[in-house]
Amino acid sequence: MLKTLFISLSLFLVSGCATNSMVSPEKEVLEKTKPSTDKVSQPVMKKETKKHTAQNVKKMMPKSHKMFQTVTKKDAVLLQKGKAKEHCAICGMNLVMFYKTSHAATDMNGTVHQYCSLHCLTDHLRQGVELQNPQVVDVTSLKFIPVQEAYYVVGSKKHATMSRVSKYAFKSLDDAKKFQKENGGDIVDFYSAWQLAKKDFK
Repeated sequence: MLKTLFISLSLFLVSGCATNSMVSPEKEVLEKTKPSTDKVSQPVMKKETKKHTAQNVKKMMPKSHKMFQTVTKKDAVLLQKGKAKEHCAICGMNLVMFYKTSHAATDMNGTVHQYCSLHCLTDHLRQGVELQNPQVVDVTSLKFIPVQEAYYVVGSKKHATMSRVSKYAFKSLDDAKKFQKENGGDIVDFYSAWQLAKKDFK
């Protein structure tokens, strides 16, 4: 009986020691995933990150892109009156931003309407409004000229306004040819450019 008790006690001690010496898988994973308590490496990491941000913040910011149609506010001639004079009479787009494709005309009541493009002038006519004295901005001088005196360069690589086909007007044929040489396109009169604008609505 004593022998049996001695054997049982021995087995108990052996199993107890084995249990205490083993580390559970859960405990081992927790030990490996504990955050580092290294007090030296952490401040260095933060300092380097701050330095990187300060040096590269300007490079990371996209540069502002000025459209070809845009001019400064002081260079834009606004013929309309009222609170909405800086906006296209049809689509509401900013006339200073799309000034180089700007057109204007006067209705039968004497009210001047200004448009961001030949497209919007055409749209106004499609609404049944009678307009007279149509004008367009000369890209070179930035002044309004009668459309019948303008040479239009259509289909150039410069971005269009409210259309897939760009239309830029010039008072001088030489200026139109120079623009065409640099940017492509065809030189036409107002009537031909207007017919192209009508196709936007088909």
